[in-house]
Amino acid sequence: MRKVWVAGGVAVGLGLSFVMLLVVGVYLVAGNLVNGAGGGSVALAKGAVPAAYSALVQKWGNLCPALNPALLAAQLYQESGFNPNAKSPAKAEGIAQFIPGTWATHGIDGNGDGVRNVWDPNDAIPSAATYDCELASYVKDVPGNVTANMLASYNAGAYAVIKYGGVPPYSETKNYVKTITTLSQSFAAPVSRVDPSEQAATAITYAQTKLGTPYLWGGNGTADQGGRFDCSGLTKAAFAETGITLPRVANDQYNAGPHPQRAELLPGDLVFFSDDLTNSRAIRHVGIYVGGGYMIDAPRTGAVIRFDPIDTPDYFGATRVTEDGAKALPTTV
Repeated sequence: MRKVWVAGGVAVGLGLSFVMLLVVGVYLVAGNLVNGAGGGSVALAKGAVPAAYSALVQKWGNLCPALNPALLAAQLYQESGFNPNAKSPAKAEGIAQFIPGTWATHGIDGNGDGVRNVWDPNDAIPSAATYDCELASYVKDVPGNVTANMLASYNAGAYAVIKYGGVPPYSETKNYVKTITTLSQSFAAPVSRVDPSEQAATAITYAQTKLGTPYLWGGNGTADQGGRFDCSGLTKAAFAETGITLPRVANDQYNAGPHPQRAELLPGDLVFFSDDLTNSRAIRHVGIYVGGGYMIDAPRTGAVIRFDPIDTPDYFGATRVTEDGAKALPTTV
């Protein structure tokens, strides 16, 4: 439940002026962030991977130089949404979505209990990392980026990568490589400041026009719903105004870009809230940051779209939405 910011008759117009000053200012700040340099080893963003699997992903994601924990997390998210019971129409099974034939050859006993169980993440996650690194060894002498060639081998087979001297010219394979590498940015803890969003002003401008609109669970702002929204319906509609399509629910929107630290927030960032600060899949609320420690959000039934503070015990983190990040998100998780 979100607490109201404007109380006791404070004019909404003052709030709008406050927001517009911040939106104008975002572009002045942005120029200082674009050229930040990255570097260092890859760690997972806070809570990006469910706590039950985070240590496994961090450990096995460092198995070989072509792999890193964020990349392994992106694969698992793409394949199953971290669901250890997932089963696809193609009979792929478990959190890493191994088909039975591949599991029979490449599944390992990751936890040393004497059983190779595709449904057990303690086996399946180490097996996914081991398989990735085995593919990387097959194509280690192929020109180009070793990680891209590894991912292409996962999708099209090592033979195709060797044949074409790199990522083969298959649309599906090229999209797979781009999707996983883009998604990996949303699982990595930033080692430098994150580039500002070019869509910030448009998204905030849209959201501020909805201030005072009553909340509706499941609301998308359509005419038959009286133009009402819930929290993720509002953020989805705001970014649709920028040409970016976000997923419908808040916990999937979290993976639409990299994650700035609290001190690095800029207007237009999405801010998220959860009762479980160790698991991004448990996120239950989202708003659009406007600066000064406040957001515009659709908080709950009985309330209206309004300004709320973000520095509350349930603050989970933030995402700086990118077009590529949104496009990379799977549609089935």
